[in-house]
Amino acid sequence: MSPSTPVSNARIRYDRWVVWTGITVVLVLSWAYLLKMVRDMSGMDMGEMAMGKAGPTWDAAYVVWLFRMWSMMMIAMMLPSATPMITTFATINRKQTEQQAGQKPLVPTFYFGLGYLLMWVVFSLVATVAQWALHEAALLSPMMVSASPLFGGTLLIAAGVFQWTPLKNMCLRHCRSPIGFIMTEYRPGNRGALVMGLKHGTFCVFCCWFLMALLFFGGVMNLLWIAGLAGYVLLEKMVPHGLWVGRIVGLLLALWGVWVMWPAWG
Repeated sequence: MSPSTPVSNARIRYDRWVVWTGITVVLVLSWAYLLKMVRDMSGMDMGEMAMGKAGPTWDAAYVVWLFRMWSMMMIAMMLPSATPMITTFATINRKQTEQQAGQKPLVPTFYFGLGYLLMWVVFSLVATVAQWALHEAALLSPMMVSASPLFGGTLLIAAGVFQWTPLKNMCLRHCRSPIGFIMTEYRPGNRGALVMGLKHGTFCVFCCWFLMALLFFGGVMNLLWIAGLAGYVLLEKMVPHGLWVGRIVGLLLALWGVWVMWPAWG
């Protein structure tokens, strides 16, 4: 064994500790902030419904507030499932740069995580626009939950079918193979790490966007539904045979959708 190996292992453990600490802090803050926003919005909805109003006014301030809520929600939901990829990047990046004088291996890890989260911020902007469109079409209630069995059932069936598509399988395989992605896509430096994070985030968005759309079915402000979807995304990426777990869940979602739509067909 090389004399430098214990030092390298100690540095790797230190990097992992720093990364885990940073992720934990971000998660605690994002969930706490999301909880506050949900409480504020619930109180506002209750007050408006008591006064006979249909819901909040879609002015610039509300749109910004909603975009901020979606962004915090995506960070809180998706960062746990990205943790294996981020920690793997930190380890490989340390090994790639520890012999280079002046390099700070943890800085690229920050940029990698930033790139990943930026893609979910972009998704949050799209979700905000989609929510406005659904509100205008009277498909969402003031509590931001599906107001139509046909719409809710269609969401469930579409999400279930997507679980069986080649695009879903390709993106999920990528998310389940951190080492393979980093070894094939590795780029040195802060800019390279940011590009890698953006690319990983893109795969993740395309893997999970239909699942995130189910927030319009279960309730954008429903913390139990939010936590359940986040837990399922993590499960799908971590457990053995996650591809088949996703397909089984997809079948169940499609059947649930048919059951939700059935009264409308009667």
